[in-house]
Amino acid sequence: MSVKSKKIILKSSSPRRKELLANMGYEFEIKAYDVDESFDKSLTIVDNVKRLGFLKASVNKDLDYGSILIGCDTIVVLDNKIFGKPKDKEDAFNMLRALSGKTHMVMSGLCVIYKNYVFNDCEISYVKFKELSDDEINEYIDTEEPFGKAGAYAIQGLGFNLVDEYRGSLNNIIGLPTEMLGKVLGEINGMED
Repeated sequence: MSVKSKKIILKSSSPRRKELLANMGYEFEIKAYDVDESFDKSLTIVDNVKRLGFLKASVNKDLDYGSILIGCDTIVVLDNKIFGKPKDKEDAFNMLRALSGKTHMVMSGLCVIYKNYVFNDCEISYVKFKELSDDEINEYIDTEEPFGKAGAYAIQGLGFNLVDEYRGSLNNIIGLPTEMLGKVLGEINGMED
């Protein structure tokens, strides 16, 4: 039985993750649940983002036993400070001002659960922003694109104009480390049911 004939459930309401997974050629369902996304201060940033990916994949997992469950959480990190989704325009401005001219990390905690198999790891990409003027930041915020995005930008949209260069997986920066996910789904494909 190939992985393409196994039921896949993406535990995310993110349109970007949905599009990236669809582009990999898989058919899947979406079942997104709210999870507590607060960080455990006793864990490292990497362990926290992995934990959030696991929480998203495993919520209500017994209801979908035998399906491939995919959970992912993506954060932006600069100088050990986590940049989540901006609360308002001022928050978005402060994030983009802090990222201006600097290189930050984009971390995705990916978790894939299939029966008793659990894969849980973190993909890291690096993004360097151009030096941005206050006017450039405000013009970008006025597009409304920063809202709902970790770090207040979308590299796959107008936010690409803020970026000087990036290293690593572009899809990871968008929100789903598809290269890592593809390897895991290949391993599951080789498993007997």
